[in-house]
Amino acid sequence: MARRIDVTGAGGVRLAAWEFGDPPKTDPTTDTAAGTDGAAGGGTAPGVLLLHGLMGRASHWAASARWLSERHRAVALDQRGHGRSEKPPAASCTREEYIEDVGTALDRLGLAPAVLIGHAMGALTAWQFAAKYPDRVSALVISDMRASAVGGASQQEWTEWFRAWPVPFATLADVRKWFGEDDPWVERPNPARGAFYAEVMAESTDGWRPVFDPDQMLACRETWIYDAHWEELAQVRCPTLVVRGLDGELGRAEAQEMVRVLPRGQYAEVADAGHLVHYDQPEAWRAAVEPFLDDLHA
Repeated sequence: MARRIDVTGAGGVRLAAWEFGDPPKTDPTTDTAAGTDGAAGGGTAPGVLLLHGLMGRASHWAASARWLSERHRAVALDQRGHGRSEKPPAASCTREEYIEDVGTALDRLGLAPAVLIGHAMGALTAWQFAAKYPDRVSALVISDMRASAVGGASQQEWTEWFRAWPVPFATLADVRKWFGEDDPWVERPNPARGAFYAEVMAESTDGWRPVFDPDQMLACRETWIYDAHWEELAQVRCPTLVVRGLDGELGRAEAQEMVRVLPRGQYAEVADAGHLVHYDQPEAWRAAVEPFLDDLHA
């Protein structure tokens, strides 16, 4: 059963954080179990904050959060404009606000210094936060996010892609089929991709529509379309694992250059995975990430 914890983000934006597994039990003789209300309060289990990518939501981390909760207190955040969190105007979805939301979430949840695990946009937020607040991050996992600017042509492609969505979808089965098979961006059938997008749809009076505003998503991604983020990456001082899907958006050469730039970088790749690494291949994702986390506490 998922447990929701309300968080107030930067500028008073209401955010929803979620626990999908029970926090690990601590030694009863020390009386240092984490507070039951989710606030800061004496827990000794290493904290993990999971940050989804653009258009994602906290529930995409549910499987990861459950195995992480065997040894960590793992919480996933619906970032502003996503999931069950508040949908502020696009002007209130800047990089700075995403970064500050992480800080307020860590305070509310009592997780710092935390391991930040981010996918795509969430990974960028994670390393920007780690660069700005090094004492609040113990380690970092970057999943399939580029440090280079991807260029304006990408934004036009995304604009046209959003326009191609046959919304509203009549049923969730139609959502799964379109994103898993019929979407022109799909090279071969991918049921995991269909399931991923089914999770970000909500039923309305005329069918199923995304829980986010596509125009706002386009505005959010402008900061990595036109701007590179190598300098911030080089400022990350904690141990960092860069993970790429073999068929994802982060190429091997760029991923290895990111590892070189990071002062304490490591590299892993997941075969038969696209951009949605943890969703495409959950067991292989765990096999790539878990040893890195175990080494932190060895």
